[in-house]
Amino acid sequence: MTDLKSNTYHLFGNLIRFHANSPDTGGAYSLVESLTAPGAGAPANRHPGEDEAFYILDGTFEFVIEGETITATSGQFLKIPDGAVHAFKNAGTAPGRLLILNTPGRLHDAFFSQAGDPLPPETRELPPPSGEAPDVSRIISIAQQHGMEFMPPAG
Repeated sequence: MTDLKSNTYHLFGNLIRFHANSPDTGGAYSLVESLTAPGAGAPANRHPGEDEAFYILDGTFEFVIEGETITATSGQFLKIPDGAVHAFKNAGTAPGRLLILNTPGRLHDAFFSQAGDPLPPETRELPPPSGEAPDVSRIISIAQQHGMEFMPPAG
């Protein structure tokens, strides 16, 4: 595997483990496994030029794709259209698991390795809540540097 600072990160209540990043696949894709805390997920965002797909391994997730809400459970697959505004959250009461495929993956490799909190590669459990709010302006800035845009919450 390409030598990132770590291959495991924590961000937005997600434990993100890279199984393959873009350079490992000749720039074709990155493959991530996410362990997501109940109620956690990803805020509304879009990233033109970087396809994304989700396979639900365990749990129940609520996705919002271009304003449409979709509930997905273990064994379901969702493809996000290129550039579509999307978000997801774990709608269950226990941590859920997702496989996330990004093509070509460079944007997500860079974003998570810079915005996420690096954890030891062997980490398999969510860290306890820190009680600190994330540095949203820093995360937005990193996202913008790589072509990702977070959408402001409604209201």
